[in-house]
Amino acid sequence: MKYFVMILFSSIFIGCSSSTKKKELIKKQRPNVLFISVDDLNDWEGALMGNNQVKTPNMDKLFSEGVLFTNAHASQPVCTASRNSLLSGIDPTVSGWYSSTSNMRKNYDTVMANHKMLPEYFKDSGYNTYAAGKVFHSGESDFPKKTDDYWTAYSPHFWNNMEPNIKANGYGYKGTMFYPFPEGGGQLVQLYGQDTINNYYKENNRFYSLCGGPLEDEDIPKDGMYDEQIAKWAINKIDSIQDKPFFLSVGFIRPHVPYTAPKKYFDLYPIEDIVVPEVPENEFEDIPMMGKSIAYGYTPNGGWADVTAKKEILPELVQSYLACISFVDDQIGKVVEALEKSPYADNTIIVLWSDHGQHLGEKKHFRKQALWEETTRVPLFFKVPNNVSNGQRSGQVVSLLDIYPTITELCDLPRLPKLGGESLIPLIESPASKTDRAVLSTWYYKNHAVRSNDWRYIQYRDGGEELYNHKIDPGEHTNLANNPKYTDVIAAHKKWLPTYDAIPAGSTEWKGDNLDRRIEEWKTNDSIPVWLK
Repeated sequence: MKYFVMILFSSIFIGCSSSTKKKELIKKQRPNVLFISVDDLNDWEGALMGNNQVKTPNMDKLFSEGVLFTNAHASQPVCTASRNSLLSGIDPTVSGWYSSTSNMRKNYDTVMANHKMLPEYFKDSGYNTYAAGKVFHSGESDFPKKTDDYWTAYSPHFWNNMEPNIKANGYGYKGTMFYPFPEGGGQLVQLYGQDTINNYYKENNRFYSLCGGPLEDEDIPKDGMYDEQIAKWAINKIDSIQDKPFFLSVGFIRPHVPYTAPKKYFDLYPIEDIVVPEVPENEFEDIPMMGKSIAYGYTPNGGWADVTAKKEILPELVQSYLACISFVDDQIGKVVEALEKSPYADNTIIVLWSDHGQHLGEKKHFRKQALWEETTRVPLFFKVPNNVSNGQRSGQVVSLLDIYPTITELCDLPRLPKLGGESLIPLIESPASKTDRAVLSTWYYKNHAVRSNDWRYIQYRDGGEELYNHKIDPGEHTNLANNPKYTDVIAAHKKWLPTYDAIPAGSTEWKGDNLDRRIEEWKTNDSIPVWLK
């Protein structure tokens, strides 16, 4: 019996000693990083107050435990370009990476010479690097030949081999990671008819992804929504024993279109209670032609004309977007909870960001790909262990380009010379600080928005301008650019415009694009839509 007791206590002692040594080892090594991205998420979180109906308890709780940047903006309001600028730390006006992934590959070696993508830098610095879901636009990488340089391991593409009934509802939509679609394809499929979609738009214009609706159990992949599977894969990594510090990047897909989620999330937002964005009838009286062309979007008659063709569509889209946000909020909560219960909790930096915002009718525009507030403003959050300023907010305007230099400095990695952003550590330590800095957002070639703490200035490539005072006009309804009273304000913001704009990757000269061609057609045929006048 004495021998048994000695063995028992010895085992307990060894177990406790081993656990203690493990915790001590974790504390001594560089901090881990949990790097959470959320696709197409604007400021509709409770903490950012972009919509007072939204329910995001998990993000709100998380945001109260670190430093939330309430005035953060994307460098490009489209997935591919924004993510590649953030992960490279290089501004699109320097790289020429404005849109096409295939074109980005053509000058990758030139842009990235003597430089590294963020996960590659961490991996080469001794980290285990993991990717789950949509980190780059295509998943774990937009550059297949470089994928293994970036990651120690990455999740499968859960959206491969989807069930036939789920695939059928998408009418050939090629972004398979974004399924499931609503039953019957959604609002615009039903508006235009299935034959019209199949015969005219299926291959060359997938506008009908602007839709939403609740999913019953039979409409959901048998292993769960892809974001649920992404969360599960990430949690398994957190629960694993790590022999090195880790950089775990978790890319959630919702609330990207189609706005679908399990029905229980729609039940949080009864359709009769939905409040849609207020849009003045004369919203476009003072908007330049390039702004009108951007707002038109990609649907057959322009986003506003199509969505307002039936009074039910806009409330349904708002309800669906809200439901998707609450759904992804739950997935974020699962991953964060797993980290909090792990031995890595006290030595892990949490970063949460979205690649760009989203319009739900503001400025008569839908989705992203514009230069107004709703499409550039995003949540950006850092939780740094033992930071005395955790729980505070910073209203200083910042850029997603600041993430790379900030996270590497927090992990004691040398700053790379090609990085375009600024380290946010001074603001993380002192969130109340303010500077006169402004940040740049670009929509395709030579269309720029400069956002300062109180103003937004837009300059289009055809010379058109917009200026908004966010102190008194947060909805950006009154363009002050033509008022001589604000000449000095415009001049101050012009100083933040790039002195050189790189030609789009894959091109040797600028020949215009669909925005220019649409304006020319309107002028030639005197056919600008009434709702844009």
